[in-house]
Amino acid sequence: MAAGPLTDNELTRIRDLHAAGATRNDIAKQLGRSGSTISKAAGKLGLSFDRTAVKAATEAKVADARARRARLTLDLLSDAERLRAQLWQPHEYIDHGGKDFTEARWTQPEPSPADKLKLMQAAGTAASTSMRLDLHDADTGDDGAKSMLGALAAGLQVAYEQLQPSDEAASDGGD
Repeated sequence: MAAGPLTDNELTRIRDLHAAGATRNDIAKQLGRSGSTISKAAGKLGLSFDRTAVKAATEAKVADARARRARLTLDLLSDAERLRAQLWQPHEYIDHGGKDFTEARWTQPEPSPADKLKLMQAAGTAASTSMRLDLHDADTGDDGAKSMLGALAAGLQVAYEQLQPSDEAASDGGD
């Protein structure tokens, strides 16, 4: 990337390329300058770049990431189920040892308590991660907050009204 202030020739090229519809990054690449340098120069020249394409691309990436997290959430739940099911299945053990480093294999009706603990920890981790991903993508936008605050205000109003003496009770108690 070139360093130093932009030359008059570069400023003219920025203006011309912008008029031809070139993006900020295209101009930066053609001039061998950084994107921020082009943005600053365009601002001084009174030019702006159409951000519609960038916005659409960003929204598409966000949607793709949300879909990938949804698949991962389901996969993690499946993993947790499969790990938990292993708690009650026959479990094969393999041991290597002795002077001749012999291999011994045997099957138990269920995993050992230590192995059950490890399976439960792994299943718990998978389930917890799945739930955290699900919460991450839950609708927590402004509408949800407004709805929650509106319901809270309505509930407080009802509670306040119930605690206030009625006009009739207040007048009876005063006589």
